[in-house]
Amino acid sequence: MSETWDSIDRYVIISADTHAGAELHEYKQYLDPEWHEEFEAWAQGYSSPYDDLVDATASRNWDSDYRRSELEKDGISAEVVFPNTIPPFFNTIHSFSSLPWERDEFERRAAGLKAHNRWLVEFCGKAPDQRRGLIQIFPHDVDMAVEEIRWAKESGVIGGVLLPAIPANHKVEPWFHTRYEPLWAVCQELELPVHQHPGTGGPEVGADQPAAPAVMLFEFTYWTRRTLAHLMLAGVFERYPRLKAVWTEQGISWAAQDLMMLDYNVANMKADAENRTSVLFGSEVIQSLSLKPSEYFARNCYLGASFLSRLELKFLPAVGPDRVMWGTDFPHEEGTTPYSREALRATFADMSVEQTRRILAGTAAEVYGFDLDALTAVAKRVGPTVEEIHTPLTEIPPSNSQAFIGLPLPKAS
Repeated sequence: MSETWDSIDRYVIISADTHAGAELHEYKQYLDPEWHEEFEAWAQGYSSPYDDLVDATASRNWDSDYRRSELEKDGISAEVVFPNTIPPFFNTIHSFSSLPWERDEFERRAAGLKAHNRWLVEFCGKAPDQRRGLIQIFPHDVDMAVEEIRWAKESGVIGGVLLPAIPANHKVEPWFHTRYEPLWAVCQELELPVHQHPGTGGPEVGADQPAAPAVMLFEFTYWTRRTLAHLMLAGVFERYPRLKAVWTEQGISWAAQDLMMLDYNVANMKADAENRTSVLFGSEVIQSLSLKPSEYFARNCYLGASFLSRLELKFLPAVGPDRVMWGTDFPHEEGTTPYSREALRATFADMSVEQTRRILAGTAAEVYGFDLDALTAVAKRVGPTVEEIHTPLTEIPPSNSQAFIGLPLPKAS
């Protein structure tokens, strides 16, 4: 009887949240030639403020062999790759950047994202069984976005599309606008999930104030979470029943709370609701919804619950254990590397083996199209044993990982 991913004595682990990107000057070769001169001027004046892009281990972002070695030493068999380094013409880590307001700035940054997408396809192609990348698009030009998505699908190593959150009152229409129908249609057709990751969508008013950086960090995940309600209330999942959507590195408790409120509000907006006020807000779209928001979520939506902590496990039943995927957030300092085994023990020691396998690999394989047979061979070489992960953690490692938040500190000897 052959060994399979769900029968071997080790865990196949697919990190549903890692970050990578090219070395700054390497991006030039992926830019259209018309941008080369402007790129040189931009690159000469850029300096990264983030340690993981300038310290001795920075090449983990772009050195394929080094990166794979580091992940495998940490017990990880495969990864879903979000962006990390700075694509051309962005002012800082691009996840913090606001959406372009003017056409010329949009064209420059769109060229930068295109360069990153081409680098990403090549990078993931160096380990096609172990990587799925997420291309980036802007909402400004839907036809351009659709063309980029179709190009990416042909590579065989792209697992989805990363959408920025759109700030309130931006000149670009919000994601509940009907102009994005071609985008949802192509992602459903090509079976490429849409994603949001914290870091975009914040307001620009007040950005010059002393408190702005602290406020931004506190509100880091707020703006992407809004998109869940926008897609639900716009009937996107009603019209595109096979479209998948993923919210990553935002935990799971927020989704449980938002779904409770969405179910309540949608029910009260229906024409047959026994109230006189909420029904005034129930448009034709609301009347067309054949499922409750929580039911759409159970069919269409997923959570990349990076460094899932024990504090949030109580929300698993509300969001559905088969909707949740674990991630390391590699190579960020708040992630679990190089203590992923300890983080997994801290969270999953008391969980059933079947459910743990689902969260660590099964769901991610279905969402992103990983070959679990190929990853079984990797896990037999690098994966932590089932026995190890279900041994309770007795000592917290010296880590900043949020996976250890809420755990009691070990007693001093």
